[in-house]
Amino acid sequence: MQPVLPAYLIARWLLLLVLLAGVYFLSGFLVPALAALIIGLASWPLYQRLVVRCGGRTAVAASLALLVVIVVLIVPMSLALSYAIKEASTFFAWAIAANRHGVAVPNWITSMPAVGERLGQYWESYIGQPHALGALVEAVSGEHLGNIYRMVLAATGNVFQLLLTVLFMLITLFFVYKDGIRMVAQLDVLGERILPARWQRFSRVVPATINSTVTGMGLIALGEGLVLGIAYWVAGVPSPVLLGVVTGFMALIPGGAPLSFTLVSLYLVGSGHLVAGIALMVWGSVELFIVDKTLRPRLVGGPVKLPFLPTFFGLVGGVKTMGIVGLFVGPVLMALLVAVWREWVHHEVQERDAARLHPPIVPPVEKTPTA
Repeated sequence: MQPVLPAYLIARWLLLLVLLAGVYFLSGFLVPALAALIIGLASWPLYQRLVVRCGGRTAVAASLALLVVIVVLIVPMSLALSYAIKEASTFFAWAIAANRHGVAVPNWITSMPAVGERLGQYWESYIGQPHALGALVEAVSGEHLGNIYRMVLAATGNVFQLLLTVLFMLITLFFVYKDGIRMVAQLDVLGERILPARWQRFSRVVPATINSTVTGMGLIALGEGLVLGIAYWVAGVPSPVLLGVVTGFMALIPGGAPLSFTLVSLYLVGSGHLVAGIALMVWGSVELFIVDKTLRPRLVGGPVKLPFLPTFFGLVGGVKTMGIVGLFVGPVLMALLVAVWREWVHHEVQERDAARLHPPIVPPVEKTPTA
């Protein structure tokens, strides 16, 4: 008796079910595992050079690479986020006081050219009156201002859980470095079984996509946040660390960085610091020109040029599902999705064109002689 389904199809569905079950049971560790995979794939070329320097000893090379990641990435980001959280808590305290009593329109807003009068009216309507700011925040976000403040404090105050997440990510990253070649070999065998016609192209596109997305978007965002944060501090802007972190996150979105330093420059001009505002605007424009004309074409050189809409969806969806780590994981996943989609469509178009150029030859039907 013939089976209802072929054996290979049953094996594929069983494998898919096992993978889904594993993702379900390990969902609490999915975010740090994804972060470790992304960091490992993005830094894999540098790690390969380190393995050569260490004489092929992968355990030593993985330990040194992990130390570099901690010193270069984890420690600076932790310090920047801690300072930004302190400055953000001050801002939230001011917002709660403003919501309780109302705040008069500052002079620097009304003195802005062209838009000062309109902005002053908005300020008076939504911030100048008691409880107006809370009503605006609740209408936009659906949460009370005090609840948002308490949620931020709770999210940042759970240091133990944050340390566990970082520790799990570092342990996963160590084994990604140490056993990465064996993992890739096993994944190639599995991919050839699941997608025999397309796996070779996908296996080349995925690492290149992650490298271009993380290296391009991530490094440029970190660099712009750092450079413009220092510029904010030199210009005397209040809360320069918080504004630098916000600018770095905004740099992940096309047009986010110029919008950030333009608003800060307008604040400086409106508050009476004309020279500092103009200097910051010139500095930001020059920095943006250098990045867009020299660094971005070299760093973002992968097969996927992620459009604005997938980038925006990746950022919003990543933050909503994964928290702050989703700012980096979300765009990477969207880039992978776009890359796989484009490769799939490209393969189908190639097969269709080949079928048109070389149609199958139908053998002529021999006519049987009639008696």
